[in-house]
Amino acid sequence: MTNTMPEHIRTILFNRVPEVTLAFWVIKILSTTTGETFADYLNVDVGLGLTVTTWIMGALLAIALAAQFATKRYKSGIYWTVVVLISIVGTLLTDNLTDVLGVELWVSTLIFSAVLAITFGIWFSRERTLSIHTIFTRRREAFYWVAILFTFALGTAAGDLISEGLGLGYLIGTILFSALIAVVVIARFAFKANVVFCFWAAYILTRPLGASIGDLLSQEPADGGLGLGTTVTSVVFLVLIVGIAIFLGMKVRRQRVSAVAEFGGTPAAAAWAEVPA
Repeated sequence: MTNTMPEHIRTILFNRVPEVTLAFWVIKILSTTTGETFADYLNVDVGLGLTVTTWIMGALLAIALAAQFATKRYKSGIYWTVVVLISIVGTLLTDNLTDVLGVELWVSTLIFSAVLAITFGIWFSRERTLSIHTIFTRRREAFYWVAILFTFALGTAAGDLISEGLGLGYLIGTILFSALIAVVVIARFAFKANVVFCFWAAYILTRPLGASIGDLLSQEPADGGLGLGTTVTSVVFLVLIVGIAIFLGMKVRRQRVSAVAEFGGTPAAAAWAEVPA
């Protein structure tokens, strides 16, 4: 029956990831900022250290991913929980390479760029698309989350390289990555650049942007920040993430109700959408 559905209805009812809207990008940046500050909070402020923090957050991510894969389709709370946790783990991957193994940031940037390119290559060879609008199967979603993890790790390495490795500071880093995202937006809407390429380019760039914002807000003025601290920054941004995630969940439910009605309001369609028939 799914083959007889219009494509937009099929996407609403079956896609396992959210619609890409302004709210999506806002919560994405908030989650990347939280990933940066919360990882620092656990590692430094709480004093767990990189190794313990990595194991704890890795275990929580595994639990969240299991819950995500157990769902039939996109659920706002579970999805964004995974994004926040994967942003933290992605940050920790780069931090472990830098602080534990002594890998230079430019090397980490090249490594994660290569790994991400390989991930995209395998994904495309198997699925013939990198579009997030057709994440209907768990195999596609597995490729999606692997790519997301490496975008966070790459974004962390690139952001730290610009802000710290090259000594440009957090404010310049924030401005620079904001400008690069603006270039991607202009390329997409003014020059009709490929939508899939633009999405992933923006997704990668929002990671160092979020990290730069997080460091700018949380670090001490002597280090180029505003001195709000990792605790305050993490809590404020987590509250904002929860609020927007709730809004997105309500929006998706309304869209599913409308999609079921448009498709004819059949009990089968209602069951797919998990709304009253």
